[in-house]
Amino acid sequence: MSRFETTFAQLSAKNEGAFVPFVTLCDPTFERSFDIICTLVDNGADALELGFPFSDPLLDGPVIQAANNRALNAGHSTEDSFKLLEKVRSKYPEIPISLLLCANLIFAKGLDNFYQRCAEVGVDAVLVADIPLLAKDDYVAAAKRHGIQPVFICPPNADEKTVQGVAQSSEGYTYLVSRAGVTSAENQSHAANLDTLVEQLKAHNAPPILQGFGIAQPAQVKEALQLGAAGAISGSATVKIIERNLDNHAQCLNELGEFVRKMKAATKRSNS
Repeated sequence: MSRFETTFAQLSAKNEGAFVPFVTLCDPTFERSFDIICTLVDNGADALELGFPFSDPLLDGPVIQAANNRALNAGHSTEDSFKLLEKVRSKYPEIPISLLLCANLIFAKGLDNFYQRCAEVGVDAVLVADIPLLAKDDYVAAAKRHGIQPVFICPPNADEKTVQGVAQSSEGYTYLVSRAGVTSAENQSHAANLDTLVEQLKAHNAPPILQGFGIAQPAQVKEALQLGAAGAISGSATVKIIERNLDNHAQCLNELGEFVRKMKAATKRSNS
């Protein structure tokens, strides 16, 4: 079993959903980023979704764009991100780790080189945000050669064929986007048809569904679980805490810890 499968099975046995925070690696610096990631795990994150600093991210709103810029301005490269992942993995051998990034970063290293490096540092899954299903084959083949699980996004306007493709191509988990547009903690509106998409994904035996985009409150975690998702991903709201506390690292870690504990508490279905 993969780390994702093991984790979802354990959560299911406890009647809990998954809370998965997203942060950009090396934001604001390598050392601080390591502290931040440890704080997320130590306070109850069930898995991690991590981004590589990139100058031209497509889906990211201003909060995560700023995180990319901070890491790049601190001089951190893709190789630094891999070194940080290695450090995180050696401290937390069990936690599932997924990368969310743009195709250019993979392309720049060469597909085989990139996925091989992912395998070496203990990454479990990779979601390439800007690869449509039509163009997936080379990426999926390279991922599978190196034992990395490919993950795909199910957009809120997905037709039946797209839903089927996402369900059949994803491993580890399925990323369900709450609404159209870019990531944001402010825009917390969700598409009206999410329950239908969840049903369709499950009908095609999709891996466990994690809902992302605009998840900033414990109530939204509960809503995601009520829709039938296995958990929720929170990116912009997590990264906003880092942005707000750039001049006070200790405060940053305190606030992140409190945020994760609250969001994780909302995944315990028996309490709802």
